Amino acid sequence: MKPRVDWVLFTASAGLIIAVCIPMALAPERSSAVVGAMYKWIAGDMGLVYQWMVVVSTVVLAVVALRKTGSRRLGGDDAAKEFSNLSWMSMLFCAGIGAGIMYWATIEWAYYLDQPPFGAEPGSAEAQEWAATYGIFHWGLSAWCLYCLPTAAIAYPYYQRKIPYLRLSTALTGLFGDDIANRPLGRIVDFIFIIALVGGTGTSLGLATPMLAACVAQLFGIEQTALLEYAVVLLAVALFAYSVFRGLTKGIKVLSDINMSVAGAFALFVLFTGPTLFALKHGTNSLGLMVQDFIRLNTWTDPVLKTNFVEDWSIFYWAWWLAYGPYMGIFVTRISRGRTLRELIFGMVGFGTLGCALFYITIGNTAMWMDLEGLVPARELVAAGQAEQAIASVMAAIPWQPLPLIAFILVTFIFVTTTYDSASYAISASATRQLQAGQNPARWHRVFWAFALAVLPLALMFLGGLDAIKSSVLVVSLPLLVIGVAMIVSLFRTLRE
Repeated sequence: MKPRVDWVLFTASAGLIIAVCIPMALAPERSSAVVGAMYKWIAGDMGLVYQWMVVVSTVVLAVVALRKTGSRRLGGDDAAKEFSNLSWMSMLFCAGIGAGIMYWATIEWAYYLDQPPFGAEPGSAEAQEWAATYGIFHWGLSAWCLYCLPTAAIAYPYYQRKIPYLRLSTALTGLFGDDIANRPLGRIVDFIFIIALVGGTGTSLGLATPMLAACVAQLFGIEQTALLEYAVVLLAVALFAYSVFRGLTKGIKVLSDINMSVAGAFALFVLFTGPTLFALKHGTNSLGLMVQDFIRLNTWTDPVLKTNFVEDWSIFYWAWWLAYGPYMGIFVTRISRGRTLRELIFGMVGFGTLGCALFYITIGNTAMWMDLEGLVPARELVAAGQAEQAIASVMAAIPWQPLPLIAFILVTFIFVTTTYDSASYAISASATRQLQAGQNPARWHRVFWAFALAVLPLALMFLGGLDAIKSSVLVVSLPLLVIGVAMIVSLFRTLRE
């Protein structure tokens, strides 16, 4: 059967996006105040729930992977893999991290060095160690477990029970039956997913746009203006719209393969042309700290000092991963036919964790070294609210210019493209009535969502600042906590069949 658009879900989702973004553009100050107030309430009163969600997700995935259930193959015992291991890992990695890794790996340490966790003295040796570690933790195993849980919960019933639709509601068939997508509850779940994903991807592009504009301005020696930022958004949208139009194999796969090669080469180039020993020593030390204090990092609530470090950073990140999680579940399900649940879980969590650690160890530690040696005033720029300028300055200080700056811009653009074309695919799949294994949503449908995903980043640029971006992702992720618990129950019920 030819895939058909679910017009109820399509219209409701597109309508709400427009209804939310227009007030942001027309009344940015009031909108920013409202979103900020919601952030304080959610992070302060609900933050503990996010932390427990991370812990429970990690335990659930370990149980599923290590028991006999881990050997079950998606699509049946004879199902063949559609993509090679390398292409599969490249696609899931590029889809999952986007341009955010280029932004945060470069300057996240600067926030922690001046406002460190665990009561450390700002700028001290202890603060420096935690500054190099916390970013790897936030982008590590815990984060990828929030990605992998909805993937396992969607993929298993989709392939084993041959569910004729690829949506978030597919993850709840063990609780509510195979036809949940056609009932009001299923429509609500899928609607929440689309809105959460738009908010999550809006955050990513909202961070990437000023960073790319700053790097382009640095490269050509021009002024960074709002017009340049809008041009960056439009170029990114055009690229991922074209990639989506080309399809899964000719578009997303090809771009992901190219970007993994270029990004990996760039990270190694930064490592070996920069302070190699400094980066490797800090990286090794950070991995040791993270393994040693993994439980503490996941359960630290800062109940005594109440510095708001957990609310400002860890809760923000868990909300971000939670907002992206269902999208990753849908996209990775589509490319994972023929893999066992154990392969899916260990491959996704393991490769994702190691890949992110590589960027933090190489690029992040190099940037910190430049600041400590007085080569680039990164912390000063970050404190002044000019994080994108700090990133551009770091990239411009790497040897062999202008090649590193050009490579950084290229890699970031492709990361934006691969994330957004994957997101467009996931949303269009959710707003399609029936989508059998191997089928794809209509091309015009995918391209429409590629352009629609650019609306929220433009609105966030009107609000301005990191606080608005962090607030938006936390707000849209809240309903997914309830859905996440239901997914866990549904997954175990399905596995018992």
